[in-house]
Amino acid sequence: MQVFAYGAHAGDKPLEPLRITRRDPGPEDVQIEIAYCGICHSDLHQVRAEWEGTKYPCVPGHEIVGRVSAVGLKVTGFAPGDLVGVGCIVDSCKHCEECAEGLENYCDGVVGTYNFPTPDAPGWTLGGYSQAIVVHQRYALRIRHPEAQLAAVAPLLCAGITTWSPLRHWNAGPGKKVGVVGIGGLGHMGIKLAHALGAHVVAFTTSESKREAAKSLGADEVVVSSDAQQMAAHLKSFDLIINTVAAPHDLDALLVLLKRDGAMTLVGAPASPHPSPNVFNLIMKRRTLAGSMIGGIPQTQEMLDFCAEHGIVSDIELIRAEHINEAFERMLQGDVKYRFVIDNATLAE
Repeated sequence: MQVFAYGAHAGDKPLEPLRITRRDPGPEDVQIEIAYCGICHSDLHQVRAEWEGTKYPCVPGHEIVGRVSAVGLKVTGFAPGDLVGVGCIVDSCKHCEECAEGLENYCDGVVGTYNFPTPDAPGWTLGGYSQAIVVHQRYALRIRHPEAQLAAVAPLLCAGITTWSPLRHWNAGPGKKVGVVGIGGLGHMGIKLAHALGAHVVAFTTSESKREAAKSLGADEVVVSSDAQQMAAHLKSFDLIINTVAAPHDLDALLVLLKRDGAMTLVGAPASPHPSPNVFNLIMKRRTLAGSMIGGIPQTQEMLDFCAEHGIVSDIELIRAEHINEAFERMLQGDVKYRFVIDNATLAE
C-alpha cells in the first residue's frame, strides 16, 4: 500500500512530501489510518542526524493516533473503526525477560517506530508523519478519550508515558514532593500527571514569565532555577525530580535539592553530554541519579486509561503538514505551548 508522508532525504535538508510503502496486514497486524501525529524533539534530533545512525529517507513520528482500518485474521483485541494509538515501539523480540515483564522498551531487540531495522521496505521503520501505519497487535493501544480530544491525546504516546513511567516507578503520590524541570512538551505532561497522582508538585523554569502557566498546569509551587535564593529554599526536600531538559546543564544544582534516598531521573536526551556531577552530592545522602525511557506497552495503556479517566490531554498547537519545517524551528526556540501535532488529513493535499 502506497501512502503520502513527510520526511527528509538528508540531515541538512528540509522535510518534504514523499510516497512510502506500507506492508499488507499479516495475521496479527493492525492497519491504522493515522488522524494525528505529535512532533517530538527526538524527531528533530534523528532527522537532522544529531543522533547517530539516521537512515534516509527518514520519516519521523511516534505519537500516533487514528482509526483501525483493517485487521489480520488472528487479531483479537481490535476491530475496524476502533480508536487506537501507536507510540515509540512497533516491535520487540517478544521472548526476553523484559518483554515477558511488559518492559518492551528495554528489550535489546526493540524496534522503534522510525529508523530501526525491519524487513519492510526500505529496510528501516518509517514513522507517523504519514497517512497510515501497520503494526503487530501487541504494540497498538486502545484510546478511551472522546474522539473530539484525539489530536491532544497524540503526545501522550511519548511525552505522557515518558513522564508517567518514572512517576510510577518512584511511587509519586500523596505525601511525596516531586519536582519537574523544564516546562515544555515533556514537562507540562509531568506536571499534569504528578498533580493528578496527588503529589506536591514544584515546577522549575529558567523564566519567571512561565510561573502562571506552570501553576495552571497543576504546579503547587514554581521555582526560577537561576535564583539562588529560591533554589536554596528547597534544599534536601524532594523525593523525586524529573528532569526533562534536552540540553546539557549543571545537574549538581538539582541533586542537592533531593532528600536522603531521593532520586533525579533524566528523561530529556541532549545531543551532547551533561557536565559530570559531583560524586559527593550522591554519596552523602545516598541519592540516585537515574535515567528512564518511555514505558512498556502495559504501562502505556495504564497511562492512557488514567488520562481518559481524569480528563488529561496534552496542550497542543495543531498544524498542517506543510508547516512541519517551521514547527521544527519554532520548537527549537521553545515557541510552542506545549506540543505541535500534525493534522495528517493534510498530507494528501
